[in-house]
Amino acid sequence: MSEQHLKWHSPILNRETEMLVYGDRGYPIITFPTSMGRYFQNRDFKLIESIQWYIDNGYVKVYCVDGVDEESWYNKNVHPATRVQNHLVYDQFIREEIFQRALSETGYSKLALAGCSFGGYHAANFAFRNPEKVGYLFSMSAAFDIKPQLDGHYDDEVYFNNPPDYLPGLENPALHEMGIVLGAGEHDICLDANKELSEILNKKGVRHWLDVRIGANHDWPVWREMFPHYLSQMKF
Repeated sequence: MSEQHLKWHSPILNRETEMLVYGDRGYPIITFPTSMGRYFQNRDFKLIESIQWYIDNGYVKVYCVDGVDEESWYNKNVHPATRVQNHLVYDQFIREEIFQRALSETGYSKLALAGCSFGGYHAANFAFRNPEKVGYLFSMSAAFDIKPQLDGHYDDEVYFNNPPDYLPGLENPALHEMGIVLGAGEHDICLDANKELSEILNKKGVRHWLDVRIGANHDWPVWREMFPHYLSQMKF
């Protein structure tokens, strides 16, 4: 399996950032790390290895991006409004530097977003905020309500980055074209969050798959089973 380690100065983040890229062609998939994880986390916990067949056979090209959670949602050393602003910088970075690169390199008009746990929040939030560019969302054991990270602070920017709040009123035809998977284990700490988001999508008439794994919990072995299964449902 081919692996590229990329390091460059991001003009948006105003610092060096890094990314791992797997494969040389195929449908582009951006994967996010879990809370405060780094770009190599999905490799180290063998999530990428679990989909090696799809990479080696040219079905997908995977971009493992870095996160800024320690500066944004998890940064208890700054005011909650600053945490939100730091996330907005990351939002711009992903859209303008990563989205554009992945689409340009692969020649596709849309991409897939995937993540486990807090990475699933990022995947879902970016997907719902950019449905015109996202063909698939694979969220594994995510929680979607960001408000617990903000010590009671709430403003318009929080609203528009909190899927349970903005999704009910989101009217975008592209949302109905997206392949959406919400995965969780039967004993997952985030199961209720996935059921609640599924109900929001149901009320909107948005097709999706709420995949509840019997006997499963909130951990990497479960996600390594989920991810290749979800890719097998893609239309290549």
